[in-house]
Amino acid sequence: MNQSISRLAITASLFSLALPGVASDADDSASAQDEPIERVVVTATRTRQPWLNSAGSIDRVEVDQQLPGMRIDMAEILAGIPGVQTDTRYNFAQDTRIVLRGFGARAAFGVRGVVMRLDGIPLSMPDGQAQTSSIFVDEPAHVEVLRGPIASVYGNAAGGVINLQSTQPRQSYLGASLAVGENGRQRTALNGAYVQGPFFLSGHYAGFRTDGDRSHGKVERDQYALRSGYQFANGLELIVRADDNNAPLLQDPGSLTAEQWREDPQQTFAGATVFNTRKQIRHRQQSATLRQTLTNVDWQLAAWNGQREVEQFLPFPGSDLTSSGAVIDLTRDFYGVHGQVNWRPAAFNDQWQLSLGTDIERQQDTRLGFVNEFGTAGELRRDETGDVEKTDLYALSQYALTDQLTWLLGGRVSDMKFAVEDRFIIDGIRPDDSGQIDYSEHAWTTGFNYQLTDTWSVFASAGAGFETPTLTELAYRNDGSGLNPELGPAQVQQFEFGHKWLTEKGMAQLSLFEVRTDDEIVVDQSVDGRTTYRNAAETKRQGVELSGTYQWTPILDLRGAATIIKARYKGGQLDDQRIPGVATSNLYAQLNLSPWQDQRLRASLTAQYRSRIASNDGNTEFAPSFVLWHSAVEARQQIAQWQFRQWLRIDNLLDRNYVGSVIVNQGSGRSFEPAPGRQLSAGFAVERRF
Repeated sequence: MNQSISRLAITASLFSLALPGVASDADDSASAQDEPIERVVVTATRTRQPWLNSAGSIDRVEVDQQLPGMRIDMAEILAGIPGVQTDTRYNFAQDTRIVLRGFGARAAFGVRGVVMRLDGIPLSMPDGQAQTSSIFVDEPAHVEVLRGPIASVYGNAAGGVINLQSTQPRQSYLGASLAVGENGRQRTALNGAYVQGPFFLSGHYAGFRTDGDRSHGKVERDQYALRSGYQFANGLELIVRADDNNAPLLQDPGSLTAEQWREDPQQTFAGATVFNTRKQIRHRQQSATLRQTLTNVDWQLAAWNGQREVEQFLPFPGSDLTSSGAVIDLTRDFYGVHGQVNWRPAAFNDQWQLSLGTDIERQQDTRLGFVNEFGTAGELRRDETGDVEKTDLYALSQYALTDQLTWLLGGRVSDMKFAVEDRFIIDGIRPDDSGQIDYSEHAWTTGFNYQLTDTWSVFASAGAGFETPTLTELAYRNDGSGLNPELGPAQVQQFEFGHKWLTEKGMAQLSLFEVRTDDEIVVDQSVDGRTTYRNAAETKRQGVELSGTYQWTPILDLRGAATIIKARYKGGQLDDQRIPGVATSNLYAQLNLSPWQDQRLRASLTAQYRSRIASNDGNTEFAPSFVLWHSAVEARQQIAQWQFRQWLRIDNLLDRNYVGSVIVNQGSGRSFEPAPGRQLSAGFAVERRF
């Protein structure tokens, strides 16, 4: 069997996400690539289990499968994964929004309702929010996306799981790259590794600059990552990492009304220049992971801490004494500990594995607000500290009832404490908005997989989870400032049924799903950076997903994904209205032509369709549907220990006008975030191995 077929087969190695907190083992994953299709196994659970036995919808994409490019955004890595809708704002002051089966659609910024992890370390905060801008996209070698009921056992706000995995360097090397594109885009990168026996040390740097796709959109951003590891003789492994994202200038051109977008989609909101809207971010995170694999048991212990500093200027004064200001000054400190033990009793001959674990996480937000005096910070309007404490315990059992039938059962209990201490108090004008809210919630999941043949299996699963408000969502009330005690957690039930195929020509997965949510947390109002939330009566999401890869010939292969989802409110004034921010249809196809099997030349063409998206609960305004075409060509050469790579890419080949993202329930009407027209970019890289 040729290498192309093996590469297709290993994309099935995804069951790692069924066990929370366990990182992939690079060496085991690599060895699995060389096995015949009928023996392709997953190893991230530390037990060798065929992908066809997994009881959930899981997709994996190698980063090298995506179109070559600057890769300055998570959307580049997540392209073509079913169930995943990436809303690129084309505004680096606002993070890309990720919507997974409807989860996360209401996020005013960043990621909400979806758990994100890098090498087993959480990127999501204890209250459930995450920012894609903190991710160094050069590091991951592949991304794994878990959807459906199994994700429930990841705890709070786990509508799905996006797990980024890097690989350990096997050889010392030094590398550099340069990429340039439209509107002054330039990205430089340096990377290298030193490998000596059981020890490795690797480092990465990337600097990005652009004048912006619209005026008042300049960006300066530098990212650093350092990772080290040591493999002890007794199977004990230690990995230490440190990440630093420094963005001293992120200008914000603002969103547009539908009328402004139709008139001139590349214009900048007038208030952006009047109030000099911008953001600066410094995000640092460190972690250490210790793990060991023994005959019938393996364990992992991880600890992390970090700090995020943000200063943001909004497009209004915020001068009222009852206002929270229009200059946000946020310092976030966070840390956590994760531990897990996987036990395989010898008496069960590897038919049963029991996993027990705990997550203890803390988050503290010190938030100041000032008057925006036309681009400079004025008088104080907000001074408070918010704390989140999360303590979780979970258990997961995986049992092979027969050679064909596998049963999964898991549960999790969570204690969440939110507290706000308000220090900006004015008698008769600004009351003391301090307060505390505690949540005690639980989640469970169960699923079955039945392998009908060596190449075909069916699975079904069910589960229930929850989603508490974040500190940001609790921060505002319509009738005043401060903590919103009336906002409670959403309760989620999920059901799923699917098929999986794996043959010598490729693989495919078909999933049918339903998500029912009581007390869904939705945007109530959003006006110039001040967003309030409320609990809706009920929502229901039903849909179908299809993904697959197919090797037509030794030089031609196809990768595709399709998602159709009906996302509606149920009951109350919004009965049967579409949930805003969620597209009914997302389609993706990528065709690759590689004349030589060693991949020294590859030409790719992708097509993407997205149906129209409602921007408000009333469904009175929609961002129109679009079809986009992108193309790229990449060449590689190897001369002795030197490797060279060049690429050329064109995005939006037909120069279409379209809306990259919508801001849900934007009170000012500026709900459209425009995307640029045709974009040309090119780059080269060189690497020397030792």
